[in-house]
Amino acid sequence: MSISTFLKLVEIQTKIASVFPFLIGCLFVYYRYDTFQPLNTAIFFVAMLSFDLTTTAINNYMDFRKASSESYRENHNVIGQYKIREIVVIITILSLLTLATGLGIWLVFRTDLFVLLVGMVCFTIGIFYTFGPIPLSRMPLGELFSGVSMGFGIVFLSVYVNAFDQGILHLLWEGRTVLFEADILLLLEIMLVSFPCMFTIANLMLANNICDLKEDIANHRFTLPYYIGKKYAVWLFNGLYFLSFLAILVAVILGLLPPIVIIALLVSYPVYQLVRKFNRKQIKSETFSVAIKNLVLVNGSVVTMLMISIFIL
Repeated sequence: MSISTFLKLVEIQTKIASVFPFLIGCLFVYYRYDTFQPLNTAIFFVAMLSFDLTTTAINNYMDFRKASSESYRENHNVIGQYKIREIVVIITILSLLTLATGLGIWLVFRTDLFVLLVGMVCFTIGIFYTFGPIPLSRMPLGELFSGVSMGFGIVFLSVYVNAFDQGILHLLWEGRTVLFEADILLLLEIMLVSFPCMFTIANLMLANNICDLKEDIANHRFTLPYYIGKKYAVWLFNGLYFLSFLAILVAVILGLLPPIVIIALLVSYPVYQLVRKFNRKQIKSETFSVAIKNLVLVNGSVVTMLMISIFIL
C-alpha cells in the first residue's frame, strides 16, 4: 500500500479534529499550571494520533464489510475505490493499534494509573465506535461519544500528562484497596475549556449524519437525525455553536483563559454566515465543509489567542 493510499484509508485530512483539542490542552496547562513536559506530550501526541488513525481505518473497513451493495463499496468507500486488499487493511489496523497501546503503556509508567484508566475508556469507545454487532456510529450516540472522547478526552489527557502531580486527580492501587481522589473544581475547569472542542467535533458527525440521512437509513444506520428528525437535528447543529462561544465567554470571565481570548468571539460572525448556508441546504458535497470550517474557525481562534497571550504578551 502506497503512502497516498494509506493517508486516504485513515482520512488524514480529518485529523485536525484531534490536533485542536491537543493544542488547546497543552496551551491551557501551560497557562493555568505553568508546567509543560515535552516528552510526555510527545508520547501522548503520537499515541493519540495513532489511535485516531486506527479508529478511522476500522470505520472504513467496517463500512466496507457491511455495505449493502457492491456499488456502494466501489463508489462510497475508500477501500473499494482504491481496491485495497483486506489483509493489508487488517495489518495496518493492528500495527497502528499496537503502536498506540505501547506508547500508552509507556506514558502510564511516566505518569500514573489514572492515565491507564482513561486510556482504556477511550480505547473502548474508539473500538466499539465502529466495531461490534451494534457500533456506536450506527446509533444515536455517535455525536455524544465522539464529542466527549475527542473533545474532552484529548484536552483532559493533554493537561493531565503535563500536570498529573498538580492534584487534579489521583488513583492509587495497593493490594485489595483502590483509592481515588479528584478535585471537582479543577475537573470542571478543564471541561469548560474543552466545551468548544466537544461541540464542534460533535457537529462534524452531526453534519455528516444530517447529509447522509437517506443513505444511512438504506444501509441500516439509524443515527441521531433519524430519531429526532432532520429539522431538530439542524437546530441542534446551530445551538452547539452558540454554546461553544458561550463557553469561551464564561471561561474568560472566570479567569480560566486569558482576557485576550475574548477576541476569538469575533469569529462568531463568519461562523453564523456558514451556519446559515448549512441551514439552507444539507448536501454533503456542498455544505458538509461548513462543519469543518467552523471547527477550524472556533478552535483555531482560541489556539491563536492563547499562543499570543503565552508567547508574545
